[in-house]
Amino acid sequence: MVFDLSKVSGIGEYIEAEETVGEGDDAEKITVYKVATLDKADVADSPDYVDEGPRAFFVERKNTIEVRTDAKLRDLLREKYESVMESRYFGRGGIEIVNSGQLDDSEIEDLIRLSYNLTKN
Repeated sequence: MVFDLSKVSGIGEYIEAEETVGEGDDAEKITVYKVATLDKADVADSPDYVDEGPRAFFVERKNTIEVRTDAKLRDLLREKYESVMESRYFGRGGIEIVNSGQLDDSEIEDLIRLSYNLTKN
């Protein structure tokens, strides 16, 4: 599943990286997109803030994509669509969407935009 991230409006700079997950015959190449810059003005005064570097907001696999979501949206989408499941990359913090046509491109773009904003903030 190849999704053209450049056509998603409302997201800022991002870094694209190839990663391999799994081992041996189960190894899979994935593309991970990370927020290039965090809005440090919002967190600079926080004594608990630790800069962990770029954080992922979008993962592209051969037949699926993965995005961060909040718990309520994750549960709603998993109940509504057969093609939505818990994310392998983000765990309970995201969803994985199988390319089945249940969600149209505009819905996926909205989810990517939300994921970017959740990750940035």
